[in-house]
Amino acid sequence: MEGKRIRLIEPVVGAEEEKLIGEVLRSGWLTEGPMARRFEDLFKAFVGAKHAITASSCTTAMEMGLRAMGIGPGDEVLVPDFTHPATADAVIAFGAHPVLVDVSLSSYNLDFNEAEKAVTDKTRAAIPVSWGGYPLNDKELKDLKDEHDVLMLEDAACSPGAEYNGAKTGVMADITAFSFHPRKSITTGEGGMITTESDDYAEKIRSLKNFGVGKVGTESHFIRYGSNYKLSDILAAMGVAQMGKLARIVERRIELAENYNKLLSEVKGIKPPEKEKGIKHIYQTYAAYIEVEGARNKLIADLKKIGIETQIGTYALHLEPYFANLKKQGDLHRSKLLYENLLALPMCHTMTKSDQEHVVSQIEKHLKNYQG
Repeated sequence: MEGKRIRLIEPVVGAEEEKLIGEVLRSGWLTEGPMARRFEDLFKAFVGAKHAITASSCTTAMEMGLRAMGIGPGDEVLVPDFTHPATADAVIAFGAHPVLVDVSLSSYNLDFNEAEKAVTDKTRAAIPVSWGGYPLNDKELKDLKDEHDVLMLEDAACSPGAEYNGAKTGVMADITAFSFHPRKSITTGEGGMITTESDDYAEKIRSLKNFGVGKVGTESHFIRYGSNYKLSDILAAMGVAQMGKLARIVERRIELAENYNKLLSEVKGIKPPEKEKGIKHIYQTYAAYIEVEGARNKLIADLKKIGIETQIGTYALHLEPYFANLKKQGDLHRSKLLYENLLALPMCHTMTKSDQEHVVSQIEKHLKNYQG
């Protein structure tokens, strides 16, 4: 074990991806085409959504989702403060205004009670994030949507396969955006997917991603603003292969998480992630809370020296210079606590129990050292 590098994450790729990419290269169709349609069909069947639409990234998927909803300059969009900057960037991209809202210390997701307090007559939409693979509370989402007429675009970058009381991520919100970055459960290198039950949103999004093309009668014309947010068939081929692995990747991550939970239950100074009954957390990120003040960053640095990759959870946007002056709901203290104290542990598909035991023993050793 001494000297072995334990990575934070490793893509689960191999011969299946190579085979399908080869098929695309031999087909002569390299841009978005038949393989992308195949990927969409597999994904919508997995989620149970009416429409699935490939995109160049989760960020561009969110941008197109907001545009399809008609969000524009002057509109306010509720965004959790504890998230990757992409969530707020998608709002800012075309003149709307993110309103930063605090999150739950147990799920790390948007606090819907705080979100309700943030609603004004300018609020048009919200982008709750199913962070780390923890699904959103379907009832709370629908209550906010229905009681305040707020459109819902879920940032589900981390969450294909997650479920809340039987409701799958991808069908709860008006529009849902997924990511296939290499750190995610399945990957296309870069890429994203949008799901929706709305025919209208689906038609607009397909147009937006392809330079604004749409039908006038039976003819194609440029009928709205658009850009190039397509996913090439080369990357879609990876997605098709990955869909055949998604179920077992998710089950493996749950297995790793449950083993971490057992191991960490014996360690003082670190709190494993919580999980409500009735949900399926897919643990794209296994993030534990470091209870020793000022220790999280030291742990990341010291573990790196011995070949163990760890990482922060994500960012508290209000502490980043670009987002510091955005409108806020409350003092966002829970988001700040998570930003300063969450530690993302390695979740490699090929990790052994001894690898996990080594990670936890090193965390325990260093936490004891920090406390004297």
